[in-house]
Amino acid sequence: MQTVRRFLEMIRFSHTLFALPFALFSAILAWHGKATFAWHDLPIELAGILLCMVCARSAAMAFNRLADRDVDALNPRTAVRHLPSGQLTVAGVWLFTLACCAGFVAATALFLLLDNPWPITLAVPVLLFVLAYSYTKRFTALAHFWLGASLLLAPVASWIAIRGFDDFHVALVIGGAVLFWVAGFDIIYACQDADFDRRAKLHSIPAALGVPRALKLALVSHVLMLAMLVLLYVVAAPPLGWIYLAGVASVAALLIYEHYLVRPDDLSRVNQAFFNVNIIISVGLLVLLAIEIALARWG
Repeated sequence: MQTVRRFLEMIRFSHTLFALPFALFSAILAWHGKATFAWHDLPIELAGILLCMVCARSAAMAFNRLADRDVDALNPRTAVRHLPSGQLTVAGVWLFTLACCAGFVAATALFLLLDNPWPITLAVPVLLFVLAYSYTKRFTALAHFWLGASLLLAPVASWIAIRGFDDFHVALVIGGAVLFWVAGFDIIYACQDADFDRRAKLHSIPAALGVPRALKLALVSHVLMLAMLVLLYVVAAPPLGWIYLAGVASVAALLIYEHYLVRPDDLSRVNQAFFNVNIIISVGLLVLLAIEIALARWG
């Protein structure tokens, strides 16, 4: 049990709550607009989406720890992580990574039961793109946006799993919101390591532009996220209505609070901004959408 706990800590399993709600958000909209909704397909689709999300994210986090283990050992903030500190072995983490990759591909095969070959066809390219993020800091300061694009795939892939490419523009707008949301808070998080990244010759926006400018760019990213959420109301209404718009207004307030918490001369509340606020944003939007859809169908 202690080893299991260490693996869950290493991949920060609780952080699955960042991307999973947007995958389900996209799925709910896809189900609502499906021409022929079948309740007997729902368990397979839901199980496939959940398994794909958990396996892909776990593989990506474990691979990231493998790729960064030498760098993490040099950074005082990350030296306590499980590989540099010897709590887990490289061989064990590699085995875990490969098992998660295999689990992801197997989960996409579930959709073959519903005559949808797209998930398994795209499984390997998606997995390679997500894993490649771990090396982006070696060559580009835009690594934050690569991470955003990796999480963008969650709502996009959920849509394809349910609807294929029907009304695909809706999925792209949801994905765009996720991209700018993730890139913004990842820039904020990276401000903690700006000095170390410069010394280690790693690329990040805080290292390249300095913390004050990086925080301004993070704010721009979050404004673009809000623009995408408003655009989603335009392209997907109905069923989106005043409840969803109230959710967007709440997201705006939470993002303002997030940027209030983190200042160039005070990064002590980065973790509070990174985790607490963003969990509320993702889970809150999902709950409000579910209420909106329920009222549209049965209200």
